[in-house]
Amino acid sequence: MLRTTIFLFSLFLAACTQSGQGVHSASNYWILAEDPDTGQTYYVDETGQTAIPPGKYAMCLTDTFRTHAIVLLQGKNQWAAIDRQEEMLYEIFLYDNGPDAPSEGLFRIVQDSKIGYADAATYAIIIQPQFDCAFPFENGNAKVSNNCQTINDGEHNIWTSEDWQYVDKTGNIYENDPTSQSNRK
Repeated sequence: MLRTTIFLFSLFLAACTQSGQGVHSASNYWILAEDPDTGQTYYVDETGQTAIPPGKYAMCLTDTFRTHAIVLLQGKNQWAAIDRQEEMLYEIFLYDNGPDAPSEGLFRIVQDSKIGYADAATYAIIIQPQFDCAFPFENGNAKVSNNCQTINDGEHNIWTSEDWQYVDKTGNIYENDPTSQSNRK
């Protein structure tokens, strides 16, 4: 399941990178490589020279590193977005043992134990981390709460709350789902 999630996320990020959004000149990129003996992933520049050595990160995920990349930090179960100077921008929300997959162009991020959303194409923070619980976007909105509990349900955890709200992609918060039939006139 983890490899499938990582593969799908990589394909999505590759498509976003190739779309031209946030892309710099074609000669300014690093490519994901894998050491055939150790299986460690790393980055090489367009000439094949090592840009980030094997073992620096437990795993590198982004196939073409132009401005930002998703990596698994060494010795931690923590996925992070980094820039070309290898500065950590934010932590990627962990879902099903891997980084959160984009939904409607956004993926969940974590800062100071709060959840927000970043753009999958540009990595820009779209909604500042401010929620204790936050679901992926669906039909233009995401269900969020700052008064929730995490309950263990066997192999998985579930969130419960009596105070769910909804946030749209511009950060507006609604008490009720704005797309529900009961809210339409």
